[in-house]
This record gives sequence, structure tokens and C-alpha cells, in this order.
Amino acid sequence: MIDVQSQSDDRRIPIKKVGVKDIRYPVIVRDKVQETQSTIASLCMYVDLPGNFKGTHMSRFIEVLNRRRGRISLRNFLNILDELKEELDAQSAFVEMEFPYFIEKAAPVSGAKSLMEYVCRYIGEVNHNKKRFNVGITAPVTTLCPCSREMSVKGAHNQRGLVTVTLSFNKFFWIEDVVDIIEKSASAPVYALLKREDEKCVTDQAYENPMFVEDVVREISRRLRDVGNFNWIRVEAENFESIHNHSAYAMVEWSEDMEGE
Repeated sequence: MIDVQSQSDDRRIPIKKVGVKDIRYPVIVRDKVQETQSTIASLCMYVDLPGNFKGTHMSRFIEVLNRRRGRISLRNFLNILDELKEELDAQSAFVEMEFPYFIEKAAPVSGAKSLMEYVCRYIGEVNHNKKRFNVGITAPVTTLCPCSREMSVKGAHNQRGLVTVTLSFNKFFWIEDVVDIIEKSASAPVYALLKREDEKCVTDQAYENPMFVEDVVREISRRLRDVGNFNWIRVEAENFESIHNHSAYAMVEWSEDMEGE
């Protein structure tokens, strides 16, 4: 049969990214407690296309993914991109994989256990002169406004926020450990299940630990740097304000190259 994709294109315009988006696919990831965890990922997979080719072979993206079924991890993620480059005769490849990750948490007083969902991302890029692999983790938190607490006699307003951490790392790390740093750097954690005694504990904890979004991103950045495993860090925090018609946002970025600046 005629290979239309490999035919010449007279426009000679190179394409930076071409491929497949939003592939829903079962994957198995490492779990600190249970060893492994099965989840469903959404993947975007791309390669570059020289200007002289009409198209890429979309089916080959799925073929590469099928060969890695059940064996996608921090350790071998970049191998998928190497395979894409070879399979599609490309100079560069890019893959982003997003998946829900569940951690069992016990309520602080009652001990009631529930599963909390966190969103994780593997982001990889390989081309002729570099390889890049970042991991992103998004976790919900509680924050209590320091200004509100200082001004109010009877209480203070708090809100639920989302923290997103994106990391470049030197060696394997556990998702659970990063989540723990995020939650300990906010006013209080968020739980899927709380009894009345737990609610009192969490709200009291938040009241005693007021935090701006600026405080949250700085504290998480400091703690992640202290781990000594991450060479690039981006921390973003967004508070969904409870008494304002807007969100509060802060972002801090750090790399080893910035040390001493």
C-alpha cells in the first residue's frame, strides 16, 4: 500500500510537534506503601517532522506505548521518548503523562482512613542535544489569612488552595514524600474524610498557622531544597479565596545554577 505520510511536501515547512493527544491508558506506578498502584493516565505524545515529509505515522505512537504497558516508571520514562525518536525517525520527542494518584490518610483525631487523590505528571523531552524529565505533583491544602486573623476579633477567613510542584531530580524519589512536604508547608492538610473531632483539630491547626500564598511557596521551596535531590524546582500556589471574587497566586522557581544569586 502507498505510504502517504512519507511522501514529499512541497511547502517545506517543518513542524515542531505532531502526534497524538489525550490517550487514556492504564499504567502502573510505584507506591511507597503498596509497592505499586494501578491508575489511568492521559498521555500526549509528539515528535518533530521535517519540512520535506507530508505527515507522521500516528499508529506508531500507540505501538511504542503498547510495548511499555505496565512498565512505565520514573526510571524508564525517557526510554519511551528514545523509542519514539527511533520508531518515527525523528530528531526530537515529547511526552506528557498525567494521572491520579491515591494516598491513604488517617484523620488526625479519630484515625478514620480515606483515600486522597493527587494529580501527578511526568513530562519528558528528548532531542539531539539534551534530555529533560520533570515530575509535577498537585495537592490541595488549607490556608488561613494572616491579615484576617490579625484584624478580626472572632475568627479569620480560610480557603482551600492548590499547590503544584514541578521538579527536576537527580535520583528516584517517592511521590508521598513530596506530598508530605507540601501539606506540612500550608496552614493545614485537606482530608477526604473527617469526623467532628477531626474538623475541630484541623481548623484549630489552621488558625494557629496562618499562611499567605507567598509563605506557602517559599516554605515548600525551602524544604525541597533541603532534601538535596532536586536540581530545579518550581512551586505554584493558588488560593480560591472565600471572601474575594478572585484567586490569590504565587510562584517561586529555583535551580542549582541560581545558588549564590
